[in-house]
Amino acid sequence: MTTVSKFGLAIAPVLFLMGCATMETTTPAPTAGASAAAATPAPAPAAAANPFFVESPLPFGAPQFDKIQPSHFREALERGMAEQRAEVSRIAANAEPATFENTILPLERAGALLARTQAVFGNMASANTNDEIQALQREFAPKLAAHGAAIALDPALFARIEAIHARRAQLGFTPEQLRLVERYHTSFVRQGAKLEGPARVRYAEINERLAVLSTKFSQNVLADTRQWTMVLDSEADLAGLSPALIAAAAQTAKAAGQDGKWMITLQRSSVEPFLQFSTRRDLREKAFKAWAARGDNRDAEDNTAIIAEMVRLRNEAAKLLGHDTFAEFQLDDRMAKTPEAARDLLERVWRPALKRALQERADMQKLIDAEGGGFKLEAWDWRFYAEKVRQQRYDLSAAELRPYFSLDQMIAAQFYTAERLFGLQFAERKDLPVYHPDVRVWEVKDKDGRHVGLFYGDYIARPNKQSGAWMSSYRRQSGLDGPVTPIVVNVMSVSKGAPTLVSYDDAETMFHEFGHALHGLLSNVKYPTLSGTAVATDFVEFPAQIYEHWLLTPEILGRFARHHETGAPIPQALVDRLIASRTFNQGFATVEFVSSAFVDLDFHSLKDVPANLDATAFEKATRARIGMPDEIVMRHRPPHFSHTFAGGYAAGYYSYMWSEILDADGFDAFKETGDVFNPEVAKKLYQYVYSAGNSRDGMAAYVGFRGREPSVEPLLRNRGFLEEPKPAKKKAPRAGS
Repeated sequence: MTTVSKFGLAIAPVLFLMGCATMETTTPAPTAGASAAAATPAPAPAAAANPFFVESPLPFGAPQFDKIQPSHFREALERGMAEQRAEVSRIAANAEPATFENTILPLERAGALLARTQAVFGNMASANTNDEIQALQREFAPKLAAHGAAIALDPALFARIEAIHARRAQLGFTPEQLRLVERYHTSFVRQGAKLEGPARVRYAEINERLAVLSTKFSQNVLADTRQWTMVLDSEADLAGLSPALIAAAAQTAKAAGQDGKWMITLQRSSVEPFLQFSTRRDLREKAFKAWAARGDNRDAEDNTAIIAEMVRLRNEAAKLLGHDTFAEFQLDDRMAKTPEAARDLLERVWRPALKRALQERADMQKLIDAEGGGFKLEAWDWRFYAEKVRQQRYDLSAAELRPYFSLDQMIAAQFYTAERLFGLQFAERKDLPVYHPDVRVWEVKDKDGRHVGLFYGDYIARPNKQSGAWMSSYRRQSGLDGPVTPIVVNVMSVSKGAPTLVSYDDAETMFHEFGHALHGLLSNVKYPTLSGTAVATDFVEFPAQIYEHWLLTPEILGRFARHHETGAPIPQALVDRLIASRTFNQGFATVEFVSSAFVDLDFHSLKDVPANLDATAFEKATRARIGMPDEIVMRHRPPHFSHTFAGGYAAGYYSYMWSEILDADGFDAFKETGDVFNPEVAKKLYQYVYSAGNSRDGMAAYVGFRGREPSVEPLLRNRGFLEEPKPAKKKAPRAGS
């Protein structure tokens, strides 16, 4: 999930929602169009201390999870909004001419209590929720949206920002100050600050309604994920499953009061390996259909009507701001700049991916026929038969790899990589409280022993946790009033075991999310608004995706991929087969991803949204337009597409592919030196990317690191889509030569 400014994401400041990437809460809510200057602070709280009302006294400002109760959130959010309204009111009412010191700096300092509260509440609502927290989500989504709108739409406040912006070239700003002023101005304009009269009021109403809808969307997906389970009663139901998956399913069943049985859930770490290995085609079909239908069951948790309303409201808001479509509005402030540029990238990848996927389908159907299966390949068969083809072609199975990838070893691997690249050290702190017994926390130091920040790891699946993986911040780095060190968390959902083993894909996801974490931890800017992962959506994935590359390097695999029972290193022959198989099934993986990006752009490229928009029919129309095979389902079908309808990736899911251009080309910078830990290249990566926050434009940051703009060829090569050059034919020798 993309990050947002402290005053909210333009159009639908979305609260407390997870995504695949970074998750940041917003500070968005007084009545639509009301002046922030009219607000007054809330009365002081009673003596019964709310842990949010003061800076945490724990080491390094760690959240007081041992004291925080759901009841604390309500009063802290209410008081936080009141305090911020009062702070902003004083700025807007200042009779002196607007300056950086009396306008921008106070805005950077405003809302500390609200930010502190939302940072914890946001992650709790996704990682460790309950009925009380979900009720608070529903209650405060519109309140916080209105709060953010009142700030963004305050004419007196914006007049001061605009006055500074107009004179920015003459005021002698440092580059970071100039960037901050420009980002404030852009953010306020994109949140409707130049709107007047009925348009201003309507824009605020839309924002408030979108916040309600996105919260409901997220909770519906979680409800569908939690409510469905499949109990396996007999050994026959376990046919084909690995010992690790059987053990995890037994533990899940025991926790649900079904001791002696096994249970598959719709958490990705449970259902995907089941689809990959179960020889019970009937059970695969049952599980797959439930997984694909999350949010689309025509019941109280159905999201199709929510999608239609959100698309209409986003389109209306974009038009109020002078854009023909929501996609045009969104991408105007991204690296891609236009929907056409994003779509062009997707098309360039789609064509070779589709060609490969069709060949993969043919290979699997051939195998089914050779085995006498007597049926046509279906979506619930793809992962199972892809695994069989991989075993035949590369003598490699996911089950063979899994014993070498324990959770603890992969945590150590991601830390070691950060030490080699950036000199970081990690020491576990068991003295700091956590919000669940499975959560762990580490203190991060630099090579000289100076404190850098705190890192929390929450890796184990729970019924009250959103599926997927993300990074979030409890506190952003800042140097405005002395050093403020960051506090970040990575969240995943892997099945618990003894020991906990992860798939290779899970290990890659761990490295991905830790790349986001490093983007927050290594931030070294002065102003909080520009800190860490607060960058454009189509740049924010670059620091995460480039970090994935180190997992497959010989040093990391050789040191950390060790058998969980014997401690033996992963055999080189197995590594060779893993590397050789890296482009296997990439047609499928790319098609299921890019199709989701296409449908996201298609929804948000509508100039006129029909009143009776049918999300399911729209999805089918996109599939037909791009020629998507029936045997592949979108990685994120619209009814559970939280990135787009409950997060910051609306009209922006293409960002992962955009960033993959950067990460593939960027990792080549290391490979070209012959040393994937090359200190000079790592220094540039730190200087221009990981430490720089949003202090410069994304492309400028990339060029600073790489020395040039990126090429798309490394991405196509890594996915196996580049045609191998044919050897030139030798010319016949000329007579007399």
